[in-house]
Amino acid sequence: MARRGDGLYLRGQTWYLDCRLNGTRHVVKLGKNIKRTVAGELANVKRAAILKGEAGIGKKRKDCTFDKAKEAYLVWMSSNTRPRTQRVYQQQLDQLSHSFAGKLLSQISSFDIERHKHRRIEGGARVVANREVSRLKALFNAVTKWDMYEGKNPAVGIRPVEEPEGRLRFLDYAEEMSLLKVAPPIVQDMIVIGTNCGIRIASEALTLTWADVDFLRNQLTVRAAFAKAGETRCVPLNSRAREVLVRLKASGRSEYVFSKPNGLPYKSMDKLFTRACEDAGLAGTGLSLHSLRHTFASRLVMSGADLRTIQTLGGWRDLSLVQRYGHLSPGHCTQAIERIAGEFHNAIHNGPISGEGVHLAERLISV
Repeated sequence: MARRGDGLYLRGQTWYLDCRLNGTRHVVKLGKNIKRTVAGELANVKRAAILKGEAGIGKKRKDCTFDKAKEAYLVWMSSNTRPRTQRVYQQQLDQLSHSFAGKLLSQISSFDIERHKHRRIEGGARVVANREVSRLKALFNAVTKWDMYEGKNPAVGIRPVEEPEGRLRFLDYAEEMSLLKVAPPIVQDMIVIGTNCGIRIASEALTLTWADVDFLRNQLTVRAAFAKAGETRCVPLNSRAREVLVRLKASGRSEYVFSKPNGLPYKSMDKLFTRACEDAGLAGTGLSLHSLRHTFASRLVMSGADLRTIQTLGGWRDLSLVQRYGHLSPGHCTQAIERIAGEFHNAIHNGPISGEGVHLAERLISV
């Protein structure tokens, strides 16, 4: 029989410990042909061992080097992210390697991450520093999920650097005409498609194939595999975009809409666009290929399109991202202000307006 509270009991000539620790029952054989006092001492040792094991004391936690974790993360990326995303993540991990290569993950502290962040800030990579810390945090979460690491994620709680609000640069019509005059034909076509369809150049336009262009329905399709939001969307073609696509289709040199003379797709158009900006006298004005997408959204706003429609056409996941494009050009603001005056004059001369109101309006106009 077990003595109350000590969990010991004798079965035949063998003593046992039967106890419950942290909600789990433990039954342990202590020994045969021993005295109760000895069984009690053994029971204390067993209890301590059980508690020690539950607390992880003496247990070697799983750990690996940053390099091994990076290698595993790259393998995961190869089948779970788009090519352009892979290149960006690869660059971020390479920068992190400068600070953490050769270290065990358990040796990377929050202080080490802060030091890496400040090194990047001093090097002028203020915004990139935030992206790299986010990538490190994701890496820790991934290897923990993959059972390669047990421990704290030191990137949790690292405060991001305050990022300056970037200028949403967009083309006015004069700038667009200047570019179209000097740019090579393929860049001219890209400018028209970018400003009239709003598709992202690197990930959506350069991967566009003729199977994605429907001239009967007058639309092009951005497939989920290449869309940043991961959702397929259809964009109607206006007359300018359709004219360009019909001409490119007639050339019939490749399955890709935008291709080199040898039929291979372009991997990038950044250099060609930058050279066109230089030739047009627009170098250093903040223009980039992504400005074409800004132009598309801004012109839709200035044409009176509602934000929900713009969100659908541009494939933005969050409406708050579209609201950034609510800015208006100075010329458009001037026209809006002038419309107030025009409507005022129309109300005076075309009515309906009260006689007293007419006299008041005439006095105001004469002032």
